[in-house]
Amino acid sequence: MSSNAPDVSVVIGAYQAMPYLIRCLESVEAQTLGAGRIEIVAVDDGSTDGTGEYLEEFAARTAVDTRVVHQANSGGPSGPRNTGLGLARGRYVFFLDADDYLGEEALERMVAMGDRAGTDVVLGKVVGVNRGAAKSMWKQTVERADIYFSQVKFTLSAQKLFRRELLVRLGMSFDEELKTGEDALFTLEAYLRGDGVSVVADYTCYYLVGRDDGKHVTKSGSYELRFDSARALTGLIAEYVPSGPKRDALMVRPFVITLLPQFGPGLLKQSAAVRARKMELAAPLMAAYWTHGLAASLKVNERLRLICVAKGRPDLLLDILRFMKEGKQPEVVRRERPARLHLAYPHFGEDSALPESAYRVMVTERVGGKKIEPLVPVASSLLRRVVRKARRTVRAARPLPPAGRA
Repeated sequence: MSSNAPDVSVVIGAYQAMPYLIRCLESVEAQTLGAGRIEIVAVDDGSTDGTGEYLEEFAARTAVDTRVVHQANSGGPSGPRNTGLGLARGRYVFFLDADDYLGEEALERMVAMGDRAGTDVVLGKVVGVNRGAAKSMWKQTVERADIYFSQVKFTLSAQKLFRRELLVRLGMSFDEELKTGEDALFTLEAYLRGDGVSVVADYTCYYLVGRDDGKHVTKSGSYELRFDSARALTGLIAEYVPSGPKRDALMVRPFVITLLPQFGPGLLKQSAAVRARKMELAAPLMAAYWTHGLAASLKVNERLRLICVAKGRPDLLLDILRFMKEGKQPEVVRRERPARLHLAYPHFGEDSALPESAYRVMVTERVGGKKIEPLVPVASSLLRRVVRKARRTVRAARPLPPAGRA
């Protein structure tokens, strides 16, 4: 790498991005990291609304080293991102969507975090503007996050700081055949194969903008594309994570975020042919990756729906979906031996294909506005208290170090 290489290459793929592109580029110019430590690689992906012309005007007057590439429309965000990544020279790469913009200190804070922690991926806090944005992963700044058991697995968009050496060494690129979820596949691979993930949560780094015209790539395309995404993501996890609790923890993401929405109340309005096709597409994923550990990580209605899919029982699934669509609340049922709470969704207690354990409360739920916590078996509670007491006893019994030693 050249000694005068910038700290960050900001890669902007732009298609029909006016007027949002104006604020996007201004936010890069305003970075406290300084113009000399940043380069912009902007790729006009066949725009016809003046996006390409504005990029050229900006490049001619800005103090930030800016390269503009014009290419025929590629049909998705992967093409321009890959073009920009191939031209990037920075120590880090940040993928900035042309509709969005950065907080002024974003790159400075994220680079400082990556350098301090030595991590290969840095997540900066994201907030939505005229749209929603995930919030659960921004509760605290963390130098090295647990990618399996923390909430970072639920933010797999491409808008993060990646160490370029990692991407080059692994030959990583965005899958241009995948029409949705390509960013999740790329980002999760970096999580799994890189040296750590950091979180900057005490400053808003990224503003995710909802366009007034409603044109968001992630909202378009047929349901078949979602199954393509789920297939790719579960396959990636299986390739790099052995079966067990860590794999189950990561599988929650594609099952809940990508697969489960295909079996929500909207299914009631769809034709029998579409329902059958969805069951067919889901069957191999359920057979390969559905486990007791994964099931135990889900809420009751989520678990029940996926069990219906796994068992090939659309009739039971539709009953549960009707119950949900009508806004009904399940009765909370307690069993004493052993002590368990259950949510009585349709077919609870019946001699059906759905076992009673499928209705068990295993994670925190809300029913009618009331929080329902899973019951902790007495034996497990006693065991934990015994272990804690034993540890305190061991610590208290440790001899003091000899005089003169720290």
